[in-house]
Amino acid sequence: MKKYLMLAAAAGLLATSITTAEAEPGGCLKYGAAGAVGGHVANHHGVLGAMGGCVTGMYVRHRYRKEARAKAALYDKEHPGAKGSYEEKATAYDVEHSTTPGQMTNPGASSAAPGTSPAPAAQPQQ
Repeated sequence: MKKYLMLAAAAGLLATSITTAEAEPGGCLKYGAAGAVGGHVANHHGVLGAMGGCVTGMYVRHRYRKEARAKAALYDKEHPGAKGSYEEKATAYDVEHSTTPGQMTNPGASSAAPGTSPAPAAQPQQ
């Protein structure tokens, strides 16, 4: 009976994670489930693993939302009067500036400001 209950719970968790397509990283539930499995494998500490995974998931989601709000503020500076939620503005900022979620700058772009040439490299003394 316990085996069937665990299979039903796993199927329910899998079904809910597949049907919801969101851009945010998983929170307490997803990280907590992974932590519980990891804790169970590591000498039967499932509850401790679930608590650690939950805390980690909340922190990761907090960082993601904080960066999205920062991108939305930058988008508002470039487009005064723009309508929409901060998630929509952060996505629009990512599209316009070719950045990826989780990174404020484009990893392939130079660090120089747009419209300026990068500083020349120092010439070695001979």
